[in-house]
Amino acid sequence: MLQITQNIRDGRLSVVTVPEPLARPGHVLIANACSLISAGTEKMVMDLAGKSLLGKARERPDHVRRVLQKLRGEGILQTLAQVREKLDEPMAMGYCSSGIVLACGSGVQEFKPGDRVASNGPHAGVVCVPKNLCATVPDGVSFEQAAFTVLGAIALQGVRLARLSLGDTAFVIGLGLVGQLAVALLKAQGCRVLATDPDSAKCVLAATLGADPAAPHLDAGRVLRLTRGLGADAVLIAASTKSDGPVELAGEAVRQKGRVVAVGAVGLNLPRRPYYFKEAEFVVSCSYGPGRYDPEYEERGRDYPAAHVRWTEQRNMQAVLDLMASGRLDVRPLISHRFRIENAEAAYALIEAGMQPYLGIILEYPDKPAPLKRLTLPAVSGVRQQDSIGVGCLGAGNFARMVLLPAIAKDKRLQPRIICSAGGLSAAHSGLKSGFEAATADEDEVFKNDRVSAVFVVTRHDRHASQVIEGIRSGRHVFVEKPLALTVEELIAVEAALGEAVSAGSAPLLMVGFNRRFSPAARRVKEFFSAVHEPLTVMIRFNAGEIPAEHWTQDESTGGGRIIGEACHAIDLAACLAGAPPVRVFAESIGGLSSPRITDDQCFITLRHANGAISTVAYLSGGDKAFPKERVEVIGGGRIAVIEDFREVITCAGGKIAKTRLGRQDKGHRAEIEAFASAVADGGPWPIPWEELRAVSLAAILAVRSIREGVPFELDSAL
Repeated sequence: MLQITQNIRDGRLSVVTVPEPLARPGHVLIANACSLISAGTEKMVMDLAGKSLLGKARERPDHVRRVLQKLRGEGILQTLAQVREKLDEPMAMGYCSSGIVLACGSGVQEFKPGDRVASNGPHAGVVCVPKNLCATVPDGVSFEQAAFTVLGAIALQGVRLARLSLGDTAFVIGLGLVGQLAVALLKAQGCRVLATDPDSAKCVLAATLGADPAAPHLDAGRVLRLTRGLGADAVLIAASTKSDGPVELAGEAVRQKGRVVAVGAVGLNLPRRPYYFKEAEFVVSCSYGPGRYDPEYEERGRDYPAAHVRWTEQRNMQAVLDLMASGRLDVRPLISHRFRIENAEAAYALIEAGMQPYLGIILEYPDKPAPLKRLTLPAVSGVRQQDSIGVGCLGAGNFARMVLLPAIAKDKRLQPRIICSAGGLSAAHSGLKSGFEAATADEDEVFKNDRVSAVFVVTRHDRHASQVIEGIRSGRHVFVEKPLALTVEELIAVEAALGEAVSAGSAPLLMVGFNRRFSPAARRVKEFFSAVHEPLTVMIRFNAGEIPAEHWTQDESTGGGRIIGEACHAIDLAACLAGAPPVRVFAESIGGLSSPRITDDQCFITLRHANGAISTVAYLSGGDKAFPKERVEVIGGGRIAVIEDFREVITCAGGKIAKTRLGRQDKGHRAEIEAFASAVADGGPWPIPWEELRAVSLAAILAVRSIREGVPFELDSAL
């Protein structure tokens, strides 16, 4: 299928061919018939992409701060590589579309195949959209009209926040698509509408939609005269500009105790005097309405009860469509251009040039898009071993692109065959860069590929166990990025699959991405204690840094939380350095009335190992990210060793202290891939024995349970 993407690094906008997605749980698969270019928002993206690196930095100072933190923690070369990779990631354009439902994922009962729907899907032939971001298109509403639904919901949310009633006066500043829709909705509500925009043609159009008057440069004095000296009951700012002019005009034009609603992206330096003396309210409208950017609502499909939240973003979308069906909202006058999807670059060229007037630009799609589950990628030259290991990769997110895929590409024993991502776009992009032969959005294409003998699982954590089991049952070797499993039950299922494979005469290799043990620092410390036979003590501190409570890794059902999802690294490193797997675990986290929503990521985990060693993992998110992230101390046998953020190793024995600088930070990612490739190619022992993989995974799971129940757990009795 065709999809429109924007490259943020070089500014190139393209219509690319990508494999079509599948219907995921809680999502609706839609064949787009039409989509609407949101010229204001999408031109902002194009303008940003066209800027120099310095220009991009000026636009996004928040990103600059994050880069500076990375520079301090990871060094200039690694940081620059990550920045380039992030900038090179293609951005899917568009969020206003309509089409026909092809299929529904599990948990979706509201829609059926064949339904006509509007959604916030991107400009692509087939889109997979969360169910709460879809709405039914009534009979009599065309796909062209329905493509305006999302922008209509944005305007409607602004109108709702204005809290106007029959006979009130509204003043709309900015008459792009959202402003025009706001004019029409306010008129349908029974309000008197005044409107202004520098473009006289847009003012003429607003007048046909119900504004009286609509004129360029309509100032506060005229608003006061038109309202008999009272001022507008509410002002909706639908302009898109960095200038503070709109908020200044709104403050002068609104009546005393009136309300100003910012719908567009404008400067927000409010002049104190007019707002203060009028006690005017200023409200910023968040996109389509309640539910926007809430992962519980959007990604997991948990709706808000109408009795408590009457107008969610989905209900706003449906209201807009119902107004179209009743004839009270006519968007047809807003359509200025139509292009076929394959000619979309011409549409954006029109916007970029600005040489002719435009407003609503519709993109049209084929009636029956040809299904494309597997996209063949251009051949990439490169010398590989004749008996190289065919690799299939599930997942093409940030970690895969920046860490694992480059490591796979550098190992000549590994031959990239096929890569899969949920949406298909990232698989096509990453697959092309990393030398894969094909890209897909269907994981079955990976497991059924005869040329794949090893599968890399780099998906979201809740998919790991099932994909590992599928890989084992299909006879493939499996490398899974941590964690291996989120629950004891999943771990038991993985172990059972391995047992079945062995019983059937198969011997697949399973490896979990516990990379720290393969780092030069860890190997140096391991060697330093090789002559010590008494139990060691190991202390590992992670200055993990705070991430939002809403982030998917914090969700226990999706990410497993940060103990299972990341502290498992420290548990494995402790097992490696202690020389034995954990057999007992106890954990506690912070608490009390002043604690944040998430407390698991500020905890101490104590482990006893099979050889009598003990270790403690301090996984702490309450610190400052500017401070080094990881510190490891190992003590025993009259010796001490310290790893400082995998850059430096300090050893002490016989009264002598030695320091070894390791150069750039190396946490062992490339070495672990090499170990996996060697084990597969040579048929040697697993790089990490199953007993350790099992014990470490179980210890992380039980650490969370220990926090909940306040008691220690013996690992042997947990299964």
